Amino acid sequence: MSNDTSYEDSIEYQVVINHEEQYSIWPAHKNIPAGWRAEGPKGPKAQCLEYIEKTWTDMRPLSLRKQMEGMGE
Repeated sequence: MSNDTSYEDSIEYQVVINHEEQYSIWPAHKNIPAGWRAEGPKGPKAQCLEYIEKTWTDMRPLSLRKQMEGMGE
């Protein structure tokens, strides 16, 4: 198996998010899996990852953030 990234560079990706507000990327030509929805740009992998890096600033799942808010952090 080669480390050729040209194949990945030619794929269009979609930024997706789940119910816990965790982000990922998914090949745009495939159906988004259950539990995830489109959120943000569709485009090259690097562009999608850059969007996630700027947007997903708190890595904690939503349920944990809500629990910690209830405890007064």
